[in-house]
Amino acid sequence: MQLALNEKRLLQELDKIGIANTEELAEFVKILDKPVESIIQYGNLLSQKGLVVVDRRVKTSMIPTAEGEQYSNEGLPEEQLYDQFPNTGHIPVSELNCNPYAKIGLGQMKKLGWITIENGIAVRTGVNASSPVRPFLKKPDEAPPEVKKELLRRGLAAEEESVQYSISITDQGRKLAASGLNLIEETGTLTSDQISSGAWRDLTLRRYDITKKPRPVWPGKIHPYQRLINEMRRILLDMGFTELYGSVVQGAFWNFDALFQPQDHPAREMQDTFHLKERSDLPVGWEKVRDIHEHGGETSSCGWGGRWDPEKAKATVLRTHTTSLSIQHLATHPNPPEKAFCIGRVYRRETIDPTHLPEFEQLEGIVMDEDVSFRHLLGYLKEFYGRMGFTNVRFRPAYFPYTEPSVEPEVWIDGLGWVELGGAGIFREEVTDPWGVTSPVLAWGLGVSRVAMLRMGLSDLRELYQSDIEWVRRTPVMNGGDY
Repeated sequence: MQLALNEKRLLQELDKIGIANTEELAEFVKILDKPVESIIQYGNLLSQKGLVVVDRRVKTSMIPTAEGEQYSNEGLPEEQLYDQFPNTGHIPVSELNCNPYAKIGLGQMKKLGWITIENGIAVRTGVNASSPVRPFLKKPDEAPPEVKKELLRRGLAAEEESVQYSISITDQGRKLAASGLNLIEETGTLTSDQISSGAWRDLTLRRYDITKKPRPVWPGKIHPYQRLINEMRRILLDMGFTELYGSVVQGAFWNFDALFQPQDHPAREMQDTFHLKERSDLPVGWEKVRDIHEHGGETSSCGWGGRWDPEKAKATVLRTHTTSLSIQHLATHPNPPEKAFCIGRVYRRETIDPTHLPEFEQLEGIVMDEDVSFRHLLGYLKEFYGRMGFTNVRFRPAYFPYTEPSVEPEVWIDGLGWVELGGAGIFREEVTDPWGVTSPVLAWGLGVSRVAMLRMGLSDLRELYQSDIEWVRRTPVMNGGDY
């Protein structure tokens, strides 16, 4: 069995004591004249040959933070605030708010049951004003589990990890040590003088196992899902598109009404959309959208009939699609030509399972020009999917509230068959007419995460968002610069 000189020296020292813990390794530093990290490395090499066993233990302890140290000397915010009460046992909250610790202290006093607040007056309850975290501010490691959680939550303590090593010699290692170890200095690197003079012939050369794989080195790289998004962005930019940006919070007017979605559509209900309490203003020209909904306005449409409620359109939601950004862009850029896209997070109230999440990324694209047609739309989609690596693309008729005609692109995946990857069509006149858009507008949207699952061979959508460092390491870096 071939051993390097330092492996032999470590094995020889271990044969004397049997086992070395982290403390004893400090002595080995003096004997071997090597740092602890090198000694552990030699131990790992010996363990691969069955001569020693390396045990690595991580110990977690808690230490007080600077804030915890401060409060241990000055008193907790709730204690300082409690001391401010007069003998009457009650004080206006407005007076307590003058204390810099009021924001923290008031909440803690109420949580601990020290006070009640009625009509703006804080009243002491008479219970024992003793904080459970006070005794452990200086020694948080001695606190019971529930107090440790509270110390960590309040930032009064922090967790600290320390690694302990032990290296113990095996029976096989003892036998090898007993047989005698040649401790002659070995040469691992030859100089040009040693080679030219022939001196290398008299040296003891270190042997190398050329069949042994080196330790893997993991380079830093962009998350695979982000690389895919960057790839899509680069493809569309190369095709001459401009990228759109916008808030995830959108008014219901832009998210639904401007896209000719009726106000009684199920997708607008609380069960499907995340609604916010804020209200939004309606844009200039909203009356045309109202007329479109009620009777078709000046278009050939009959509208949805009934009464369109402007108050319902003032609601705000977490955007359910990025099409809300496309229609806003057209409203401010009604003249052709226009080519724009958006890749952004959207939100829907979905039950979480392997193929559904309440938030995901969507890609939205629009093309407006005087002479574009449905055939151009199919050409754009086929070109985009082809550059994404899906060479076999087909289209089937579909229905969407704001496009006509409409299609769903499908790509062929070996082992799965035809897989639908989005929706597309030409914006209806009910969508474009209120904003003075008279040219055809091609539009499409696709779920980015679905493409990612197919490209990466995933069966569970949640894997894209988990912090799995091993999966990130295993995923190869795509060709193409920053992709």
